[in-house]
Amino acid sequence: MSGTSSPEAVKKLLENMQGDLRGLSLECRKKFPPVKEAAESGIIKVKTIAARNTDILAALKENSSEVVQPFLMGCGTKEPKITQLCLAAIQRLMSHEVVSEAAAGNIINMLWQLMENSLEELKLLQTVLVLLTTNTVVHDEALSKAIVLCFRLHFTKDNITNNTAAATVRQVVTVVFERVVAEDERYKDTIDQPVAVQGNSNRRSVSTLKPCAKDAYMLFQDLCQLVNADAPYWLVGMTEMTRTFGLELLESVLNDFPQVFLQHQEFSFLLKERVCPLVIKLFSPNIKFRQGSSTSSSPAPVEKPYFPICMRLLRVVSVLIKQFYSLLVTECEIFLSLLVKFLDADKPQWLRAVAVESIHRLCVQPQLLRSFCQSYDMKQHSTKVFRDIVNALGSFIQSLFLVPSTGNTSATPNQTGSNASGNAGSAQTSPGVLGIGGGATVLPAFEYRGTWIPILNVTVQGSAKATYLEMLDKVEPPTIPEGYAMSVAFHCLLDLVRGITTMIEGELGEAETVSQTTAETTSLPAQSSEQQDLQSVSDQSEKELVSRAVWEEMVNACWCGLLAALSLLLDASTDEAATENILKAELTMAALCGRLGLVTSRDAFITAICKGSLPPHYALTVLNSTTAALSSKSYSIQGQNVQMISPSSESHQQVVAVGQPLALQPQGTVMLTSKNIQCMRTLLNLAHCHGAVLGTSWQLVLATLQHLVWILGLKPGVGGALKPGRAVEGPSTVLTTAVMTDLPVISNILSRLFESSQYLDDVSLHHLINALCSLSLEAMDMAYGNNKEPSLFAVAKLLETGLVNMHRIEILWRPLTGHLLEKVCQHPNSRMREWGAEALTSLIKAGLTFSHDPPLSQNQRLQLLLLNPLKELSNISHPDIRIKQLECVLQILQSQGDSLGPGWPLVLGVMGAIRSDQGESLIRTAFQCLQLVVTDFLPTMPCTCLQIVVEVAGSFGLHNQELNISLTSIGLLWNISDYFFQRGEIIEKELNKEEAVLQKQAEEKGVMLNRPFHPASPFDCLWLCLYAKLGELCVDPRPAVRKSAGQTLFSTIGAHGTLLQHSTWHTVIWKVLFHLLDRVRESSTTADKEKIESGGGNILIHHSRDTAEKQWAETWVLTLAGVARIFNTRRYLLQPLGDFSQAWDVLLDHIQSAALSKNNEVSLAALKSFQEILQIVSPVRDSEKPDTPPAINVSVPVVVGTTTATSLGRSFMRTDSIGERIGRYNGSEPPVITDEIEDLNLWWAAWNSWYRIGSESTRPPVTCDKLTFIPSQPFLTALIQIFPALYQHIKTGFSMDDLQKLGVILHGAVSVPISSDASPFILPSYTEAVLTSLQEAVLTALDVLQKAICVGSESMQIMYPAIFDQLLAFVEFSCKPPQYGQLETKHIANAKYNQAEWVALNYVPFAERSLEVVVDLYQKTACHKAVVTEKVLQNIIKTLRIPLSLKYSCPSESTWKLAVSSLLKVLSIGLPVARQHASSGKFDSMWPELANTFEDFLFTKSTPPDNLSIQEFQKNESIDVEVVQLISTEILPYANFIPKEFVGQIMTMLNKGSIHSQSSSFTEAEIDIRMREEFSKVCFETLLQFSFSNKVTTPQEGYISRMALSVLLKRSQDVLHRYIEDERLSGKCPLPRQQVTEIIFVLKAVSTLIDSLKKTQPENVDANTWAQVIALYPTLVECITCSSSEVCSALKEALVPFKDFMHPPASKVQNGES
Repeated sequence: MSGTSSPEAVKKLLENMQGDLRGLSLECRKKFPPVKEAAESGIIKVKTIAARNTDILAALKENSSEVVQPFLMGCGTKEPKITQLCLAAIQRLMSHEVVSEAAAGNIINMLWQLMENSLEELKLLQTVLVLLTTNTVVHDEALSKAIVLCFRLHFTKDNITNNTAAATVRQVVTVVFERVVAEDERYKDTIDQPVAVQGNSNRRSVSTLKPCAKDAYMLFQDLCQLVNADAPYWLVGMTEMTRTFGLELLESVLNDFPQVFLQHQEFSFLLKERVCPLVIKLFSPNIKFRQGSSTSSSPAPVEKPYFPICMRLLRVVSVLIKQFYSLLVTECEIFLSLLVKFLDADKPQWLRAVAVESIHRLCVQPQLLRSFCQSYDMKQHSTKVFRDIVNALGSFIQSLFLVPSTGNTSATPNQTGSNASGNAGSAQTSPGVLGIGGGATVLPAFEYRGTWIPILNVTVQGSAKATYLEMLDKVEPPTIPEGYAMSVAFHCLLDLVRGITTMIEGELGEAETVSQTTAETTSLPAQSSEQQDLQSVSDQSEKELVSRAVWEEMVNACWCGLLAALSLLLDASTDEAATENILKAELTMAALCGRLGLVTSRDAFITAICKGSLPPHYALTVLNSTTAALSSKSYSIQGQNVQMISPSSESHQQVVAVGQPLALQPQGTVMLTSKNIQCMRTLLNLAHCHGAVLGTSWQLVLATLQHLVWILGLKPGVGGALKPGRAVEGPSTVLTTAVMTDLPVISNILSRLFESSQYLDDVSLHHLINALCSLSLEAMDMAYGNNKEPSLFAVAKLLETGLVNMHRIEILWRPLTGHLLEKVCQHPNSRMREWGAEALTSLIKAGLTFSHDPPLSQNQRLQLLLLNPLKELSNISHPDIRIKQLECVLQILQSQGDSLGPGWPLVLGVMGAIRSDQGESLIRTAFQCLQLVVTDFLPTMPCTCLQIVVEVAGSFGLHNQELNISLTSIGLLWNISDYFFQRGEIIEKELNKEEAVLQKQAEEKGVMLNRPFHPASPFDCLWLCLYAKLGELCVDPRPAVRKSAGQTLFSTIGAHGTLLQHSTWHTVIWKVLFHLLDRVRESSTTADKEKIESGGGNILIHHSRDTAEKQWAETWVLTLAGVARIFNTRRYLLQPLGDFSQAWDVLLDHIQSAALSKNNEVSLAALKSFQEILQIVSPVRDSEKPDTPPAINVSVPVVVGTTTATSLGRSFMRTDSIGERIGRYNGSEPPVITDEIEDLNLWWAAWNSWYRIGSESTRPPVTCDKLTFIPSQPFLTALIQIFPALYQHIKTGFSMDDLQKLGVILHGAVSVPISSDASPFILPSYTEAVLTSLQEAVLTALDVLQKAICVGSESMQIMYPAIFDQLLAFVEFSCKPPQYGQLETKHIANAKYNQAEWVALNYVPFAERSLEVVVDLYQKTACHKAVVTEKVLQNIIKTLRIPLSLKYSCPSESTWKLAVSSLLKVLSIGLPVARQHASSGKFDSMWPELANTFEDFLFTKSTPPDNLSIQEFQKNESIDVEVVQLISTEILPYANFIPKEFVGQIMTMLNKGSIHSQSSSFTEAEIDIRMREEFSKVCFETLLQFSFSNKVTTPQEGYISRMALSVLLKRSQDVLHRYIEDERLSGKCPLPRQQVTEIIFVLKAVSTLIDSLKKTQPENVDANTWAQVIALYPTLVECITCSSSEVCSALKEALVPFKDFMHPPASKVQNGES
């Protein structure tokens, strides 16, 4: 500016202006006078301005309209010369910026006219450019007009003009946007409030923009409109426009001014709403177009892709993605998806080529790729764009191989094989084919299944220089040279890998340095090494976690596609450099995946390299399994599958080696090519440089190396190094000289690889070891079943790795030796086994001689660790291995024997590891060693090893080869126990010292000290081990050993037990004695029942011991007795132990299981032991009594705990009440109540056991056969006899539940039948009515209970009903003997002695005795509340109803007679009680029961036996009469306390009895039935007696008399009717005697009745009764015809009283009313 505004410049300007005006005036002088005048006045104007103003330029600008006017007029003349002069003058004014806005507008209008007249077009363009670039006065309408002008000129016929205009338009557009940038810069400090942009396309929405921005907005918007072939809003006057030009302008704006779009919302809006939809719309022909689909088939012809537009669109898209990715996330997703689609095989070649170029542009921007990954692949429901891009590249490369490309635009054979019709003329050359035809292929190329593709040098690594995206001048699609697309795609892949890995590793490096500086990294053992570095324990920053997620996602998204493509290319590559690049990419990806801990992808890349190293189709399981897993995933890209293509077999590589494959049955030979060796080098490189991240992939790597080593014929030598050596194998291996020179190098690298393992971190080292171990396993699998030379690669390398890592041998020792021990040394192939043992012993010896730091003497742990495998060798049965082991032990003893201190246990262990099946001589030798140790070395070894000596001695006792050795070893154990006894103090001291050290260590570690029998003191532990060993021998399969060991055990405990501390007794009880009991019980129950013929030799076996089961039974009896005895004799020691009650429970449990065993000897012995421990009276313990028992509050919680444990869900009531009693004591004198509580619990536990024994032994068997075990009577008797004694101790808490349990057992016990061979001893003779001792015991038990309840508390008396129930159940036995399950029992008379049959007892005496007890008890307790509420009376009646209703059918006649008398006794006591409680309803249900009982008895269905004498019959009738009398005295008088229904039933019954109830109608058969006349009479009298009574005190009584009357009258009516009928029918024959008697009886009754009714007060008789009486009259009259004189006289008497009923009719009505 300073140049144009300096005084000189101004002066010059004024001169020039005046000169221009003068020139103009001259030119126009003749033709255009108005112009001349204007020019002259212009000169004056200029001079005036110059004279008057100091700031001349400003003044000029103010008056510029006038100043410019002459020039504008000059242009109007359209004279070329004048026009040029004027335009030059105007440009000069503009360049000095003295043009105002108005003047500018005028100038533009003038230019427009010139343009329309096609004058001075280039000059116009120049003028516009000057006008717009020098200042900013032109804007809005004027600006748009200027721009339109340029566009119009672009579309003229003249080529030069067109091009100039195009350049001008580009510059003008740039100017417009540069103004926006400048404007933003000016205003950047003033912050304007952004207004929300309206979401419509209306132009008004730009009101918020500043002027320049507004112009730019309008311009850009119209460019979009124009490209979209719509009318522009702002650029008015446009006539035509091309899409290509529009797209170029859009691209340049977007590319050059991204900040404008990013800073202004309005512009961003345009991008989103206009540009993106436009691009997508213009892409549509490319998307829809399918190459080779014939146009005729589709109704609407598909628009063909047009190269210039398509290529420009891709350029625009590249810019959009690069610059505005953050704004257009969604749109970019669409663009990227489209890009991917353009790679499809059915798109034209040129389209695919430009798409690949576009993708290449993205691939060189790793940060952008990272954004894709974050925005799409990591979002939940988004397209996996990044993954798709990579996969698309992969499938693109693949498609190039599958469809041979022609170097032409779009002519590829379509699916049917015919050429696409449109381009038949195009040249179809295929240089690849020619090249092959020519023979020598020198070009670097890819070749796959006959498809040959050259590799072109397209771009410098890391830059995406495009060829076809730059062809802006081409209209027709260019011809793509063959191999171009492939080469670009290949570079895409390489750049992609390089970019991603460099970026991620850079960030990883930063993250690691950050995390290392912030906190010391502590390794987390489960993670692989690089993750340890990352996972610093300091809280990892959020950011790092996020970026790690992105890295992982990026790798996860791309690895499959990359791998598929790279593997294919590797396979197809014929160029060493290309191969190297591919391998490098695979290697870097593998390393990256490793660093990120992405195992699957890492393994996949490594697998690819491994496969490349081996010959094609080589059978290697590790690799095949991995590939199978991969190939099953095929990635679908827009419906197109990308498979992992397996390598093709034909290879164009030079073969460099031929060898044998490492396989089970090697068939033929395999060849290695130079590419294989190249891959092997890469593999070694990978292992060497990235060993730390290989993790589990070591397996793949090493497996491959092993196979290669085998094929190349390298063999292990000393120390594990591999040397070339194949002379043995003969000529099958052929190596070229190239490889021969390589071999030493390869073997050297291999050794270096394993040497470098010393620099790996621990975790990676473990992975390496694991991989070698698995390899070794595979080699072993191959070596099974043949003696072929095995592959020793893995074993050799394990040894090598172990030897170089000896300084940290501890961390790898276990996996290393573990593998050698468990697998290699046990292998059937002797060569393999020999190497394993060799490696192991070498490692042990090397380890022991290596100068460790600290030395071994101070590091016992390491010494033991190194010696341990020696002991482990004992687990291997191969004799050659055992020899190696013993040699090694010998060498160690010779060299390190003096310092063997802590190693003793291992040596002893080797001795003790001899097993029974290893031959007698081996055992005998080892036993001699042991004897030597026991006699000589006990004092010299550390006391801690004494325990091991005990163990080993015990183990020899268990050897079953030689009985004498076993018995001798029991003797040795006795000697050892003597040694302990004599040197007890010394041993105890040393052990305690050792213990203290161990205890301290344990505390420091914060763990519990862990050794067998821990809480006991160490010396006691020694004893316990001894006891435990003897205990094991007590369950030896050989009876002699068992007996000897048992005696030794109980003697030792007896003799030396006093040495034990008090608390140790706890362990003796639990861990020794109970453990022993458990095992004896188990063995006894599972012992064999087969008969043993003889005891070896000529020894005869007694029949009581002739099966294993019987021999074990003896052991069981002895053991149980021994333990019970210890409980008895040492009770004073055991009781104070905290858990005596649990011990008691367990002992009871053993007694219980013994008692329930199906062996009579054991079960009876168990009950004896039970009785023994129950009769314990706590002995007074003065001598060994501890101080006062512990304070009470301590023991109560213990008790509560044990009660819950022992009492099988018993309520806590008992315990609490004891707790309360304890609470009453004050603290001053602690009472010895702990014992009482303890004892109570013990007794309860005993009761529970007793209950379980009882319930189990008396439960009937489910199935019955010959072998069913049924408990013997002595056993049951003994069992029941224990109860009374037991009950005395538990009666305070004995509850209903317990009573029910007892009942079940008593019931069960009584039901058990007797075996026929025992019956003579138990049942003297069946006819005698005696009780067996078992039945006596049962009744005694109930008697004890009943007496206890009688004197017991109120709460106990609720048990009465239960006792009644129990007794009544026994009473029922009289009629229904109990069933014992499904067992069939025989009557004693039918049972044969000495056969396995079961005899039922005679239960009648027992039942009758029980009934007597019931009556007796009821007399005492009838009024008791519980007896009343529990309906005992009803139950008694119900039970008695059974014999009473059976009557003559009872098994024994005495039964029903006893039942009647009992019923009468019970009712005489019970009925008053029932009446007393009538209102409470407690007896409601009893009455119907009673009525039914009377009914069943008085009218029994059973017929009396034929041999019943008349006297007997009368006696029985008198019993019936007694019952009726009871009814009349005890029941009916109290009718108002009794339910009506019951009375009704009684009445009906009396009624039935009164009229000779036996006969309802007389058939011939019944005539001689003995009538119960006496009985009928009593019934009738009773009926009459209650028919009416003179004084009715309660309504109830009136009711009963009414009811009785009604019943009586109905009965009379019935009898009379029947008599008349029978009389009529019988004719002359007299009726039977009974019927005549009956009718006379009825007639008399009627007359008596009427008399009585008359005597009664009238109000007591209701009208109904009278009506019934009168109704009898007609019936009586009918009887007159009867023939019997007796009947007639009785009839007369009956008819006489009816005269009183004769009244005149009227009064009768009145009576009725009153």
